[in-house]
Amino acid sequence: MNAFSFLKLKTGTEQTMVIDKGQSPEFIDNYLRVCGKYITFIKFGWGTSAVQEREIVSEKIKSYKKYGIKTYPGGTLFEYCFSKGFFEEYLLECKNLGFECIEISDGSMDLNPKDKDYAIKMAKEYGFIVLSEVGKKSIEKDSEFEILERIELVKKDIESGADFVIIEGRESGKSIGLFDDKGNLKKEELEILAENVPVNKIIFEAPNKNQQVDFILRFGNGVNLGNISFEEVISLETLRKGLRGDTFLKS
Repeated sequence: MNAFSFLKLKTGTEQTMVIDKGQSPEFIDNYLRVCGKYITFIKFGWGTSAVQEREIVSEKIKSYKKYGIKTYPGGTLFEYCFSKGFFEEYLLECKNLGFECIEISDGSMDLNPKDKDYAIKMAKEYGFIVLSEVGKKSIEKDSEFEILERIELVKKDIESGADFVIIEGRESGKSIGLFDDKGNLKKEELEILAENVPVNKIIFEAPNKNQQVDFILRFGNGVNLGNISFEEVISLETLRKGLRGDTFLKS
């Protein structure tokens, strides 16, 4: 039971995705006591799971599972394995390690639509929850996407079977996806997106507080947010619950 339980704060169905950048099992065990119930997905960022001992990766996955948290390797590792011709080996290793989800992305490589469709469907056949990602890691390449093109990519991934589609925001949250060079939300583009795709299927990468506030004020405390750091999980939850000035009494 939380402190101040008389407040009867609402719980929602929102998805919160947090990045594990290589934290130790000991850190995870301690920190999840504080924030574990507020995390839905843990992404083992980039290729970090490939430079840790298998036993450590499996141990961390088991710790997350104790809190009902679903884990997956970062999309960059998928892209590396796919480009090297090791996609099925990758899926099998993910299964053996205990990952429940797979990210299918093309942020660092060019993946044609047929290959992305194949990758999503194959991951589903292996029994994974699939999170696809739309957007490029390169600011220059990502800026080439018009909002309507981004929407079509989202729709295609959903049609292929993706359970959620992540809108690229990177760790900086600047000059990428739906954010300008100062990290402010491009609200006109967001409205066009919201009119054309099911927002409950979207996870918005929003590493910065002002971005989290904007999404919560627009879509409510149940909006799906990603690229949240461990240090910001509790802070984000207070924003969702209207317990911080920026969203006071909005829950």
